[in-house]
Amino acid sequence: MTERWPLAPRELTEPHPHRLDPDHPHREEILSRHAEALRTGSPGYRDPASGLFALTAGYLAKRGFCCTRGCRHCPYFNE
Repeated sequence: MTERWPLAPRELTEPHPHRLDPDHPHREEILSRHAEALRTGSPGYRDPASGLFALTAGYLAKRGFCCTRGCRHCPYFNE
């Protein structure tokens, strides 16, 4: 079994600003969809602008490591 990575020092509900700009035009809707997915235990949600499926920080944290693909809600990214 691979050793678990430490989580970044922020709440799972708050993406790193480099992954979701504070001025993003869909930020509030994205955060709302992410929060709902976290609440229901869903692995992710549909991005309101692109329609792509975005994984939640909760789902990614359970995985235990960063895949280095630039996930919006990566709970490990701390640069």
